[in-house]
Amino acid sequence: MVSGQTVVVTGGPTEKTHRTRWWRVHDNGGASSTISFLCVSFMLFSSIGVLYTNMMYNGNNYESGSAGCQPDSEGSWAIGVFYGDSPFSLKPIEAMNVWENTSAAWPVANPIVTCGSVTGSGYPSNFVADPFLYIQGDVLYLFFETKNSITMQGDIGVARSMDNGASWEQMGVVLDEEWHLSYPYVFDYNGQIYMMPEGSKKGDLRLYKAVDFPLKWKLEKVILKRPLIDSFIVKYESRYWLFGSDHSRISTKKNGELEIWYSNTPLGPWKQHKKNPVYNTDKKTGARNGGRPFFYNGNMYRLGQDDGETYGKRVRVFKIEVLNPYNYKEVEVDLGFKKPTKGKNAWNGARSHHLDVQRLNSGKWIAVSDGDRTPSGDMTRRKIVGWLLILAAGSLVFVMGMLLGFVRCIVPLSWCPHSMKKRSDSLLVWGRSSLLASRLRHYLSRLNRLSSVLRCKMNPKTSLGRFAFVVILIASIGLMFVGIGYIYGGSGGHESYAINHQYSQFTMLAMTYDARLWNLKWYIKHYSQCPSVREIVVVWNKGTPPDPTEFDSSVPVRIRVEEKNSLNNRFKIDPLIKTRAVLELDDDIIMSCDHIERGFKVWRENPDRLVGFYPRLVNGLGPLEYRGEKHARKFNRYNMILTGAAFMDNQAAFRRYWSEEAAAGRAVVDEFFNCEDVLMNFLYANATSSGTSVEYVKPAWTIDTSKFSRVAISENTQAHYRVRSKCLERFTTLYGGISSRMVEFRRRKDGWDQ
Repeated sequence: MVSGQTVVVTGGPTEKTHRTRWWRVHDNGGASSTISFLCVSFMLFSSIGVLYTNMMYNGNNYESGSAGCQPDSEGSWAIGVFYGDSPFSLKPIEAMNVWENTSAAWPVANPIVTCGSVTGSGYPSNFVADPFLYIQGDVLYLFFETKNSITMQGDIGVARSMDNGASWEQMGVVLDEEWHLSYPYVFDYNGQIYMMPEGSKKGDLRLYKAVDFPLKWKLEKVILKRPLIDSFIVKYESRYWLFGSDHSRISTKKNGELEIWYSNTPLGPWKQHKKNPVYNTDKKTGARNGGRPFFYNGNMYRLGQDDGETYGKRVRVFKIEVLNPYNYKEVEVDLGFKKPTKGKNAWNGARSHHLDVQRLNSGKWIAVSDGDRTPSGDMTRRKIVGWLLILAAGSLVFVMGMLLGFVRCIVPLSWCPHSMKKRSDSLLVWGRSSLLASRLRHYLSRLNRLSSVLRCKMNPKTSLGRFAFVVILIASIGLMFVGIGYIYGGSGGHESYAINHQYSQFTMLAMTYDARLWNLKWYIKHYSQCPSVREIVVVWNKGTPPDPTEFDSSVPVRIRVEEKNSLNNRFKIDPLIKTRAVLELDDDIIMSCDHIERGFKVWRENPDRLVGFYPRLVNGLGPLEYRGEKHARKFNRYNMILTGAAFMDNQAAFRRYWSEEAAAGRAVVDEFFNCEDVLMNFLYANATSSGTSVEYVKPAWTIDTSKFSRVAISENTQAHYRVRSKCLERFTTLYGGISSRMVEFRRRKDGWDQ
């Protein structure tokens, strides 16, 4: 019995106890809330990651079949062809203006053999490398290593060209052993054709003879029981000389060793050079062979690999001054090759480790070389970095759980002395006997208090806490996206799209004047990196023209100064343009190189059309009205493409625009200082008796740089549209209507016109 005292009942419900907070979960020790939070977060972030991956990287440009051209840790090697008056003046095929009509390659551009072209012939390939030419009359045969996408080992493939290297017919795999093969050195001896591929995994050097050239070969002889790599045989003076590298010995410096052997015939027996190994030095010196030796002006030259910065970085050339059984001397000379300027956007931007130079019957020289856009081990590095970034994102999610109160224990509470309610005898004995374990439990116990400290410092109820939550959320999603990009986004470079396994180039043309110089500099720096851009022509309409050297460009920039400030200058006939395709692109439009390349591919499929990125629809029976893209989307149709961002055939389009028939239309353009793109659409439609004259490609994003510089022709949109509506009426009177030439969106199977 209690009297005269106030009884306080503890443990009963209070307003605070009943209040439910979205950031707080009450459980016995926090384990279940932690697991639930992590499971929900994992599912949510995984869903976002999968959606982002499918949206951003599902359309990566791998020119492949279902099995070939898979990402490979060894690289994405391809093969290009070069021509010159000498071995020291070689230029890529695109510089020779070789045209190939069947694939709309005007001109043909490197690479000329890829994993895609081999895979397309029925032999899945991840990459092609180590090319060797064999010339038989006017027919060129190209032997090369192709890495089988299924067995993941190298086989020897062959392709044939009947047009001096412009196009290549894949003939298949001609040598497939149980071990890796590469470096298919092909040569003549006594009226027979021999091949000496590298097969060092077998532990010897083998010589094969053609039974039915070029498709069937048989083993002729094991000429050396040494695992030599990248070997060649060459006749010099009265002997045959065998150059190769043996990396099997412990004392050998990898990619820095070179041995020489000599014999009276390629079949042996072979004797060692007295100074073997003639090199056993740093891998950047070019000791390892990098292709076929060649003779020029009475001298013999050896090609070697510089593997210093990365495997296969570049080819070095050495003139052999002394070669006999007792001495060897060579000096390096300049090959004269221009270094690629587009980095990862060039097929050989990162490395090239092989070259075969030969003289044609015409006296000209031809060469084949391999190249890769990424350095050795790039894929492995990208995956490591990607997963580390995703792990960092997961750590931020964990911190976010601590901030919200879902994660209250970083390690199991049973490990922590202050949380233990009952311990087993064995655990007590272990704890008393181990000072290290005691200190560890103490440390983990303090670590578990971190979540409480974090919530106290940044309580989600406060502005600071909410701000911290938003920052951590955005950072975790951003890190996840960047990590996914490293893993699934490829090398980060942009690739060209092939038509019938052939590549080409186009010229970019921008019309501008002095007030827009800032836009132009950004424009040139960005677009000169696009893989298929050959040249940028700037049509300078007004003011003092800039010096082309002012621009940071990876391709030549030509300033074409006009006498009259007219929008008609955009389509002026220019005999200095070397490509058939021209991309007319306003200097205030910035978009991804990949979407520029997509537009170029669509144009090569439809070279008789205007192919561009801004669709418009002209329809209706009454007075024609010019409207924006929303109008076209409303009707799911378009019949006009703005030529401020469009591909066209410069030969057909420019001549059409400057024809006598178009003179009245050009006068309208000068009258309104507008509508040159509208006129081009009417001329294209008028030249096409029926069917489609325009094609749309949707860019993922665009930036209008005129918004920053505030210099644009069409700043007043409504006034701009009224002028264009007048143009529609005038051009319809002159050239007929285009309302019946409507094209639906979403016609393409690739989804590029969504």
